[in-house]
Amino acid sequence: MIDGMAEKIHAEIQSGDKGLRAGSIGLLGNVIIGLSAVAPAYSLAATLGYVVVAVHTKAPAMFVIAFIPMLLVAFAYRELARDTPDCGTTFTWGTKAFGPWIGWIGGWGLAVSAIIVLANVAEIAAVYLLRFLHLDSLADSLWAKVTLGCFFIIVMTWVSIRGIVISERIQSVLMFIQFGILILASVIALVKVATDHAGPQAVSPEWSWLSPTGLSQSSIAAAVILCIFIYWGWDACLAVGEETKDPEKTPGRAAVICCLILVATYVLVAYAVESFAGFGTTGIGLNNPDNADDVLTILGQPVAGAVMASALLLVVCISALSSTQSTILPTARGTLSMAVYKALPQRFGYIHPRYMTPAFGTAVMGASALVFYLVLSFASQNTLADSISSLGLAVAFYYGITAFSCVWYFRRTLFDSARNFFMRGLFPLLGGIAMTWAFVKSAIDMINPDYGSTSVGGIGGVFILGVGMLVLGVPLMLACCAGDSDFFRGKTLDANTEVKVPDVY
Repeated sequence: MIDGMAEKIHAEIQSGDKGLRAGSIGLLGNVIIGLSAVAPAYSLAATLGYVVVAVHTKAPAMFVIAFIPMLLVAFAYRELARDTPDCGTTFTWGTKAFGPWIGWIGGWGLAVSAIIVLANVAEIAAVYLLRFLHLDSLADSLWAKVTLGCFFIIVMTWVSIRGIVISERIQSVLMFIQFGILILASVIALVKVATDHAGPQAVSPEWSWLSPTGLSQSSIAAAVILCIFIYWGWDACLAVGEETKDPEKTPGRAAVICCLILVATYVLVAYAVESFAGFGTTGIGLNNPDNADDVLTILGQPVAGAVMASALLLVVCISALSSTQSTILPTARGTLSMAVYKALPQRFGYIHPRYMTPAFGTAVMGASALVFYLVLSFASQNTLADSISSLGLAVAFYYGITAFSCVWYFRRTLFDSARNFFMRGLFPLLGGIAMTWAFVKSAIDMINPDYGSTSVGGIGGVFILGVGMLVLGVPLMLACCAGDSDFFRGKTLDANTEVKVPDVY
């Protein structure tokens, strides 16, 4: 009987998947994983203030503008996932479209973004938990927050190794708490503004806040690259596509649903915060430089008293914590796919026999984030802060590769139908162009030593971190090529390759 079960499992793995637990999550679970990777509460708390600095009242407009290329890129993800539901996502699709070198560096872009954000969200989770517990002195202690942040990375790496099902269940609870408090706080704030109970700093919401008129290209680029960060992460639902029910349709639908939920939430919160806090330079005003790092949680007490103040602190902690775990999931599966096609050492293709997860790749991803976090934390807190500003470059980079891959991969069938032309051609092309513009314009602006908090040799530290981390992928890619050149010669993965299976250890 045991031999028969083993043969059945072996047959299922050989039938096309990579040894992952197929059919484990449905559409709702897929959407939750995508949303949790975005960490909307943390993203808003960390970014909204800087968006206001860049564009003043036009933050809602920037959320809408940044949403448009995100949705266009999501269409590319959906079409590629429908054709090739592979956990390698950008790596696999970029290789199929443009060859091994572009595919590998696209996969590296995804890994870079994960490593950078993991270091930051782990610290945010630690700081906000300590503040929630009224341990403000420890929240200001470098050793305390780094120790707790490292603990969070280790724990969430362990949870990710344990399996996709337990990960989804944990994320479900965290996500409903997060969105519930965000929406409740926003509604209360808007009601108080409408009924003149918000205080003298409040301003009436205006439709013009949704229009980008009167802004310079540099202001728009700076805001959009920040907004790319707050949307980034929805593609996590594509990376777990092979573990999803109906993998050809569900992940793509989940990606589009994630984008729609996010834009609605962000615009609501932006209107609530701008209306309630106003744009003064003192108190809770959005132009008070002391509030730039977090314009969200400071509104808790004025909006709904001590309970809401504590709830917002907790929800940002929960948001960052859930992102710590859900960011590890797709990146580890990306390294699994790269190992399967021999673009990375074979060891990354190891699947845990009990949990059916890429255990080695998950552990390496957690360890990489841990090292990055420790180095930047003790080097300079300003450097760690600048790293999150540089994240948009890596995201725009690999999103752009994915969008262009869709157009080129389906180029021979674009004119077979109107649907193909728009969904596989025009929309992804426009999304790719928008990501390229955001990357180039922001990179040029980031060279300025005044961009961010650090600079080296007259060059902005944000530029050095963002571009430097991407360039670091080149020698790593060459090292992988020297170790096993089959992938780079196009022998293991091309446009016609079927999904492969990792070796069983």
